Amino acid sequence: MKKTIFSMRTFYGIVLLFFFTLPLHLQAQSPEKAKALLDQVSGRVKSYQNISIDFKYSMGNPKQNLNQESKGNVVLKGNLYTLDFMGTTRIFDGKKVYNIVPEDEEISISKYDDQKADDLTPAKMLSFFNSGYKYSWDILQNIKGRKIQYVKLNPLNAKDKTKEVLIGVDVQTKHIYNFIQTEKDGTKIIITINSFKTNQPLSKNHFTFTESKYPNYYINRLD
Repeated sequence: MKKTIFSMRTFYGIVLLFFFTLPLHLQAQSPEKAKALLDQVSGRVKSYQNISIDFKYSMGNPKQNLNQESKGNVVLKGNLYTLDFMGTTRIFDGKKVYNIVPEDEEISISKYDDQKADDLTPAKMLSFFNSGYKYSWDILQNIKGRKIQYVKLNPLNAKDKTKEVLIGVDVQTKHIYNFIQTEKDGTKIIITINSFKTNQPLSKNHFTFTESKYPNYYINRLD
């Protein structure tokens, strides 16, 4: 299977961007207005039955001659999701995780394990921000007529490879506009939402893996 498929940095960043729904018990030094804004974002997202998002992903580092861009789509309903990204589809049906790679005609299937970093659901994955990050109120930008307020997250652990994370929130809609993660080595990951749709009609099998659709695929059952 492709080694590029769903690096955890990529996957965490994407899910963080779309489901910033963690209960916000911020550190005492976090500004109250930053907490209030993120509380509004959380409340707005939780009010939707489902969310469908088209996004743009870029990762670059001039020192390493790294410049990668891609587009993707994610559909989420509670902890269930389908993620199409970098030529691969990832499905979580509540019990198992399915990675489908058409280029290789290969599928991996594994049981969900909440102790494994790769199997964290959107809601559970985001709980790591409750400890380990300091929040602060950052700049307000006007982007194509939209007011985007940024909240900055800085790791408390000096050994963390991440320098900072910026989350841009549309002041009017209270939806996340973009996510900017800067590493200490100069690598920058940017995820920008191009389309944000809510409460879309979904088939009852939308989050179901149907093996008969892939008759010639090699299926790797990991457990």
